[in-house]
Amino acid sequence: MSYGTSVTLGAPFAEAVSRVRAALAAQGFGVLTEIDVTATLKAKLGEQMEDYLILGACNPPFAHQALGIDRSIGLLLPCNVVVRAADDGTVVEALDPQVMVTLTGRPELKPVADEVARRLAAALAGLTSNGSAR
Repeated sequence: MSYGTSVTLGAPFAEAVSRVRAALAAQGFGVLTEIDVTATLKAKLGEQMEDYLILGACNPPFAHQALGIDRSIGLLLPCNVVVRAADDGTVVEALDPQVMVTLTGRPELKPVADEVARRLAAALAGLTSNGSAR
């Protein structure tokens, strides 16, 4: 089962993070949470790993709509977007919002998931439109 989509950018990690934030904003998403996995694992476990950031992206009108259908949907919000360093650039991954439809069994969430998926896809496509994706 695929639960996300990804692109690889030929850009350094910090630049990719900045571009991801801008691409999400252009599609109406704000970043509510940010988890620096690299720093957390270093501080808590003394473990080293590549740059790895989880951004909790939220589009308030769609979150409100989904919560109106199912108050427990907050367990699946916000939409996680991962930015991580890789050997061949920086990988950007976004959770497929259809997961919330599948997990909840609530077909009335499908139109919301469809639009959020469209916007996340547009954000990822915007990252690759300047030719620096692989």
